[in-house]
Amino acid sequence: MIVKNITKFGNSWGIIIPPAILKLLSINPVTDQVILDVQDNEIRIKKIKKDEK
Repeated sequence: MIVKNITKFGNSWGIIIPPAILKLLSINPVTDQVILDVQDNEIRIKKIKKDEK
C-alpha cells in the first residue's frame, strides 16, 4: 500500500501515480487512456484496451 496526498492542479485535484504502479498495470501515461470508476466508496482506475476505444 502506498499513501499519497491529494494535490491541487489549477481548478482540479490530482494524485501523482508512481512509475512502479504504472508499470504493474502496463499503463503508458503518454499513449494509454484509463477509465475512472467509483464503486463501494473507492476510485478504480482501469486501462482502456485498444479494442474498447
